[in-house]
Amino acid sequence: MKTLKQMLAGKQRPLVVVSPNDSVFHALTLMAQHNVGALMVLNGEQLVGIFSERDYARKVILHGKSSKETLVSEIMSDKVAYVTPSTTLDECMALMTDKHFRHLPVLEEDGTVVGIISIGDLVKETISNQEFLIKQLEHYISG
Repeated sequence: MKTLKQMLAGKQRPLVVVSPNDSVFHALTLMAQHNVGALMVLNGEQLVGIFSERDYARKVILHGKSSKETLVSEIMSDKVAYVTPSTTLDECMALMTDKHFRHLPVLEEDGTVVGIISIGDLVKETISNQEFLIKQLEHYISG
């Protein structure tokens, strides 16, 4: 099974982030352009939150706010769970399942932002691993 570090290295998408002072509309535009469901919120190089579709739906739409006039800092989730590159994929899956997260930032031990993983990334990797194992077993049986 690949490590989290290897999985991140294989991701084709650039890291897309926003500032806490950006408008929610700007964040949504970036999310649409890059086809992602969440963005890390960085103040300089420091992770200060995560902004997701869920934040938008629950904290902007339902409260009648305007996405063009609301800042990301007003609605982002600022208590962010994160993992390190040494975290196993199984540990990530367990954390995401237990806490109902769809996205997890990946930070080095010193707090440097490395990337972000989604539940979809983990599911794809799990399926890929299972397909590889099946092929290996088929080869073993027929060999």
